[in-house]
Amino acid sequence: MPRALRGMPASGGIVEGPVHLLRWEVPDVRHRIIPDEAVAGEKAHFREAVQKAKDRLLQVRARAEKHAGPEEAAIFDVQISILEDAALLEQVEELIAQNLGAEKAFDLVLLEWRQQFARHAQSMLRERVGDLIDVHIRVLSVLLGLPDHDPVDVPKGSNAILVTHDLTPSLTVQLDREAIIGIATDAGTRTSHVAILARSLGLPAIVGLRDATSKLTGNEHLILDGTSGVLLIDPTPEQSAAYRERRLREAEDAAELQLIAGAESVTLDGHWITLRANVDLPEEAVQAASSGAEGVGLMRTEFLVVGRATMPDEEEQYRAYSHVVDAFKGQPVIIRTFDVGGDKLPVGGYPTDANPFLGWRAIRMCLDEPELFKTQLRALLRAAKHGDVRIMLPLIVSLDEVRQARALLDEAAAELDARGVDYRHDLPLGVMVETPAAAIAVDTLVNDVAFFSIGTNDLVQYTLAVDRGSANLASRFTPLHPAVLRLIHRIVEVGSAHRLEVCVCGEMASQPLMAFALIGLGVRSMSVAGRAVPLVKRIIRGVSVEVATEAAFAALNARTAVEAETELRRRLTAAFGDAAFLRDGLPDYSNTNTFEVLGGPQ
Repeated sequence: MPRALRGMPASGGIVEGPVHLLRWEVPDVRHRIIPDEAVAGEKAHFREAVQKAKDRLLQVRARAEKHAGPEEAAIFDVQISILEDAALLEQVEELIAQNLGAEKAFDLVLLEWRQQFARHAQSMLRERVGDLIDVHIRVLSVLLGLPDHDPVDVPKGSNAILVTHDLTPSLTVQLDREAIIGIATDAGTRTSHVAILARSLGLPAIVGLRDATSKLTGNEHLILDGTSGVLLIDPTPEQSAAYRERRLREAEDAAELQLIAGAESVTLDGHWITLRANVDLPEEAVQAASSGAEGVGLMRTEFLVVGRATMPDEEEQYRAYSHVVDAFKGQPVIIRTFDVGGDKLPVGGYPTDANPFLGWRAIRMCLDEPELFKTQLRALLRAAKHGDVRIMLPLIVSLDEVRQARALLDEAAAELDARGVDYRHDLPLGVMVETPAAAIAVDTLVNDVAFFSIGTNDLVQYTLAVDRGSANLASRFTPLHPAVLRLIHRIVEVGSAHRLEVCVCGEMASQPLMAFALIGLGVRSMSVAGRAVPLVKRIIRGVSVEVATEAAFAALNARTAVEAETELRRRLTAAFGDAAFLRDGLPDYSNTNTFEVLGGPQ
């Protein structure tokens, strides 16, 4: 009888195909003693395994460079250099000479290296632990004769569903969208890196499955329902037919939504809502520009640094930013400066924190590393010659940070002047409001910024003290909590009073029920994933501000997130009926444990 695993819906859509099970973890190694006469052969076996692992890394690097570019592929250079480290090879061979099997000798040396690197005073070495783990896995897999599960091995046209514990940067750059049609992970939440990546790539995804990698064998056929969060294992023909019918209905709904992509974002009672797109990767720009969006409300720049051993130079950044600006042909493009840290791993050479979301990240890192920051600012000033570029600073909590950033922007401009490089001089500077401190003291910023953008992913996290990346706490990550709604309302009130645009660019704006709430709270600008633009536009065009305001104030006065949802859903359903596209308005996180379901999808 078919089984199903339930997780959290991360990216909508239904796909069916074979599983590609990626167990990217260090295998168990038994203690094996060898006789003296076997030592030479064991050393040769070890050297051969290292060479095979190196050859494999070179292959993976070449494939990553073809699909993701040379900068992203450079992540594997560090791992290749580890395999070429003479000290590591000598230490392993010394243990083999003491009659220890090659796999156990390598296992012990790598464990020791990982512990030493993790405790090292130099942050660059601490950050190499992830690369050591990758090397640990690769060489042991060869030595033990284990199958190679790299996603690089999935042939084009396989239509496979990738199931893994989590997507690390080294795995992400290997993803081939012509081979992988869906993603399911044990870890993650709706606002984690893998979920945002999946939505950006248009891949249906489920996160927070907890133990799918241990329950699957790798031989199953799957149906992944990214809308409801169900992963159906070895479905019956009847179930496959039912899901195909549902997929056809969803495709028809999507086609109908696409028809209004070019329509105006105006409510029933004549209020214009500016609707822009979030862009995570430059290659998304063309699709986002055709979605009906009025520019870019959030261009994330972390793709330039995540998983890299070095920071990108000015020219590389200039090309990336210009590509997006050119795609939107004069429409506003709001580019967020580096928000590295938290769930976005920093490049080598920068410190890590025990609690990275409260640590040295985003604007804090940039202000403490002015040369790094000015390189980005120079690239932005130059890219602005191509269109309407606006700069947004993340994680601002005080006016001092804004003024320090503006001073560095002036320095960057002066450096371009000294080089005789052309750039735009009048870039608007805005801030992301994503902490309770910034929301409460938002009035202190109004004279020094051109706009506010509310980052609801972090605002919810910091307000509720709930780690947005924790599957264990997903049911407590409730954007409709009264405290969150009241902070958003305050930001909008202050911005409106001072004639500053207030945009919401977090994931909250992409969900129909919450977009309805935001309109009622006075938000007149939203930025969502490009593929969500037509859906949110349909909400905007189907409601009045009067009804949305009544619903939002009822939610504001609610005592719990559940009560707030009830108030909003009742009124939105009255406007649209029981439309299928509303069912993703607030994912149900009440039971996030993976469990087996007998029979068909629930």
